[in-house]
Amino acid sequence: MFGLLNINKPAGVTSRKVVDLVQEAVGTDKAGHAGTLDPLATGVIVVCVGSATRLVDYIQRMRKYYRGTFRLGCSSPSDDTETDVTRRDDLPIPDVQQLTAALRQWTGTIQQRPPAYSAVKVAGRRAYKLARQGKPVQLAARQVTVYQLALVRYDYPELVLDICCSAGTYVRSLGRDLAASLGTAAVMSALTRTAIGRFRLADAVALEDLGTHNVLQHMLPADLAVAELPRTELTSGEVARIVNGRRIEREGWAAGGEEEIAAFDTSGRLLAILKPGAAGILAPIRVFPPPAAG
Repeated sequence: MFGLLNINKPAGVTSRKVVDLVQEAVGTDKAGHAGTLDPLATGVIVVCVGSATRLVDYIQRMRKYYRGTFRLGCSSPSDDTETDVTRRDDLPIPDVQQLTAALRQWTGTIQQRPPAYSAVKVAGRRAYKLARQGKPVQLAARQVTVYQLALVRYDYPELVLDICCSAGTYVRSLGRDLAASLGTAAVMSALTRTAIGRFRLADAVALEDLGTHNVLQHMLPADLAVAELPRTELTSGEVARIVNGRRIEREGWAAGGEEEIAAFDTSGRLLAILKPGAAGILAPIRVFPPPAAG
């Protein structure tokens, strides 16, 4: 097995459970997801199968697209409805003009503090485990990028936004901070990931429809994970060298040029990720050998 699955995760299921079900359907324990979705959330989760697990970080770098629903005038320890929600009647009610102006403020490169109930590690332990034990959790703000923040619907207290953001962005935190800038509070009540890069919700297979009988029909080529990299085709002689971890020489590829190159064999199968070096040398940094014949 060497490929990707674009799965529509239902609410109430952990990302780990999705991987477990894929492993059962595929018959291998070599599978991993490329970006966690909270149990509350639904939508796209990409699972890498076989040696494609070594491509997880390429998918994680892709832009994420979400539709988030928030309840203004409310707060909770987790910044969503998974923990006890406190309603605040003393807070102001923003109008559409105020909200639209605030959306511009939170678009671009911003500093964001992850939720206390998150998988971020604190002294080697997951923050959410500490938070559930009632221990104080102080997480440092970090830089993320919000490429687009669009108003879909606003009917106080409900606010619906479409979001395009970088890896590492917490939509719960975005809603919390947006509300705070308006003098109020917010909790996330629903979240759907509509796409990761070119992996769209419209093309995803429902988790409940995936099984041993059809998993191969839904397997996508592994090279979709590196579709944004420049590509090159290897000769049979070059394939033999790369599979054995050896470098090849190619004119036109210089160090300091392309960061990485996706290399394919003559059949169009992704064989390796190469890194340019001095004097046209291309060195393999990840190799995906073809299956043995027979």
